[in-house]
Amino acid sequence: MGRVTRRTAPLVLVGLLLLSLNLRPAAVSVGPVLAEVRAGLSMSSATAGLLTSLPVLAFACFGALAPAAARKLGVHRVTMLAVLVLVVGLFARSLARDEAVFLLLSMLALAGMAMANVLLPSLVKLHFPDRIGQVTALYTTALSIGLTATLVLTVPISDAFGGWRVGLGAWSGLALVAALPWLVLIRHDRSLEATPRSVTFGDVARTPLGLAMAGFFGLQSLQAYVVFGWFATLWRDNGYSAGHAGALVGLLAAVSIPLSLWAPGAVARSRDARWVVLAVMLCYPLGYCALLVAPHDLALLGALLVGTGTVTFPIVLVLIGLRSRTPQGTAALSGFTQSMGYLLAALGPFGISTLHDATGGWTIPLLVLIVLMVPQVLVGMYVARPTFIEDQLARRTADAG
Repeated sequence: MGRVTRRTAPLVLVGLLLLSLNLRPAAVSVGPVLAEVRAGLSMSSATAGLLTSLPVLAFACFGALAPAAARKLGVHRVTMLAVLVLVVGLFARSLARDEAVFLLLSMLALAGMAMANVLLPSLVKLHFPDRIGQVTALYTTALSIGLTATLVLTVPISDAFGGWRVGLGAWSGLALVAALPWLVLIRHDRSLEATPRSVTFGDVARTPLGLAMAGFFGLQSLQAYVVFGWFATLWRDNGYSAGHAGALVGLLAAVSIPLSLWAPGAVARSRDARWVVLAVMLCYPLGYCALLVAPHDLALLGALLVGTGTVTFPIVLVLIGLRSRTPQGTAALSGFTQSMGYLLAALGPFGISTLHDATGGWTIPLLVLIVLMVPQVLVGMYVARPTFIEDQLARRTADAG
């Protein structure tokens, strides 16, 4: 099996960046045109709530499969297959005429996205072990750019080219471009080989760090997917047009672009990353409070603050790489953290949708999001302290012996 050399390392980096650009359109492109999708497919409120929960369900169901698949087939092959599945799902769902078919094809696209997303930290650990902070900063920034572009451009594309189907289907073209580097890299494929200190999915589940990482990832994902799935609707309910509401969510996402360049490196360099993590997380409740007071007049302030809070995501991704010693350990920690974390996060979009329908407004949903920040801060402070999953497992083994 060929090894990626210094000469092909730039292609790996290009592949990572193009892949990152495509890891959010499948999940968030529906939000800005959700009302139009519901009307076009005669979609019920319950189905719409399920649709906004599909991304986190896909991560929970399919993300856990990625490390084992990478060990058997090779990490580059699995990444390429994940991107191709994403392309097919994105394109096919834009043609769906039935809400059930639309949901199934959305899940197909999201399955590809989920597997690629889980493999990203292990790809960084494998190819750039001495530059985890820098490379994570680059790919999370690319992810934020893709997220922002999707939120800002989906409505204009839909308006310019005949409706929401074109607005959603257009993102399959970008995903197809992302597959090209991996078609080359499969000739230099790498397996995530077992080592004497191999870490499995089940091993991670038995450690305090693994459980805390899953909780931290799940709670921050719950916040993010509620924001990107429902805040366009929140602002439309408070007097903004579809285009302006989409632009506000786009601004919210855009805030994370420069901060994503800074935060992973700051966490990687810091001897005590807790203060960086805490400062970023507290922007969430501050933004929610602004929207509780005046969701229309303070929309800009709320978007800026909540957007800063979403930088928790690149922070938790760099922590996955920093809390493990080997690529195989990183893959196991990433698989457990993201699959279990997203299972927890799946409660968010559907639960907030139910609360919104039951109360007829956004006050109670926003208050619930603020309350959920309490456990997120607690587990975030724990995982920000330096420790390694392999070390916890070694201590557990020694204690058992």
